[in-house]
Amino acid sequence: MLAHILYSFVTLFVIIDPVGSAAIFAGLMRGAPRPMRRLYAARGVVTATILVLAFAVGGGALLRAMGITLPAFRIGGGVLLFLLATEMVFARQSGIRGPTVPEEEEAEHRRDISVFPLAFPLLAGPGALTSIVLLMERTASPLEALGVIAALITVMGITLALLLAAPHVMRLIGVTGANVVSRVLGIILAALAAQLVLDGIAQGLPALR
Repeated sequence: MLAHILYSFVTLFVIIDPVGSAAIFAGLMRGAPRPMRRLYAARGVVTATILVLAFAVGGGALLRAMGITLPAFRIGGGVLLFLLATEMVFARQSGIRGPTVPEEEEAEHRRDISVFPLAFPLLAGPGALTSIVLLMERTASPLEALGVIAALITVMGITLALLLAAPHVMRLIGVTGANVVSRVLGIILAALAAQLVLDGIAQGLPALR
């Protein structure tokens, strides 16, 4: 059980990428007063957590209702996460994890960025939503499922702390440092994505024979 909880924590930490999220948040909130940054950071993290929890609880039922098998979802999710890993390694914004350039320009003119683009797609993007469903489907007991949720809340707590300290983080490591961290996490995510695809193929092949 502890191994799966640790695996869940690492997976969610890599996908949500608190350091990279803090760098983007710092750019979006450049020049904003400190109380506003605190409000938007807290609201964005809470909204993202609720969204991911909703998928954690109801994602499996949604898959079954749509007739999607778990092996198929593993393969599809693995491909999606591999694309996300590629984006992280090359430090490019394609819209999978963070906002695209047009979305960033739109966000600059918004009064409130806590829901879009902070909560979605930055924190609770397709990668996080896909991963939480896969992690919950792999749990063997309600206690293990609670462990996955605890891992999610822990990652979101770390993310909130880094968002609140985003200006200090950027002064400390800079954009280059944030990109280096994201690239390292992207390499780990690529390996996790490949494992998901291999697991999905191994699980799905017997059903095709």
